Amino acid sequence: MSSSIAIITARGGSKRIPRKNIKSFCGKPIIAYSIDAAVQSGLFEEVMVSTDDEEIAGIARQCGARVPFMRSSENAGDYASTDDVLLEVLMAYKEQGKEFASFCCLYPTAPFVTAEKLRTAMGLLEKADSVMPVVAFSFPPQRCMVINEAGELRMKWQEYARTRSQDLEPYYHDCGQFYCCRTQPFLRYGTTDLPRMIPMIMSEMEVQDIDNQDDWAIAELKYQRMMAKNIG
Repeated sequence: MSSSIAIITARGGSKRIPRKNIKSFCGKPIIAYSIDAAVQSGLFEEVMVSTDDEEIAGIARQCGARVPFMRSSENAGDYASTDDVLLEVLMAYKEQGKEFASFCCLYPTAPFVTAEKLRTAMGLLEKADSVMPVVAFSFPPQRCMVINEAGELRMKWQEYARTRSQDLEPYYHDCGQFYCCRTQPFLRYGTTDLPRMIPMIMSEMEVQDIDNQDDWAIAELKYQRMMAKNIG
């Protein structure tokens, strides 16, 4: 069995930001950052892009990734999950006689991913079945507020009204950047959210959901800051 594969999931359809996966981000297609990180990490026997879009496939190849086959129409729609896409890729390689002990799924809009972060995550995978980068919620969810039927503002959980923020249990959410996983447990459970999943805690300044143009602008500012900090 071969070692590891990097799978970058990049379908062509994008409703909120047209051509999102190949839109220019700080001077180059945003998908190039995920490809560069995977290639430069030196971890993967194969760095491939799963896409249904010929233009994305062409740019991916120019950036150094392989596109050995196109994604099926069944897994190119709005309701196909990342797990569905990963399973399709792994099965397609198996049909070609290639199997991998582990894989890393990278999203194409994750410019904060670096080769060093991937090395750290794959190192953590040695004592787990999957690794997920997470970030703490910037404001404690326990202190959230809701609007009732009368249009009035109320605390959702009144019992936390007088609790200091630093005394509340920290909650985390998925960074939406990448997942590292052992292949056999993934195939057994059909998901990267495995029982033996451990976190890789990230800084809020290196995480940004990109769902609209404002998010995109914020992500570029954060990326520029990250680069300046690394250089400085």
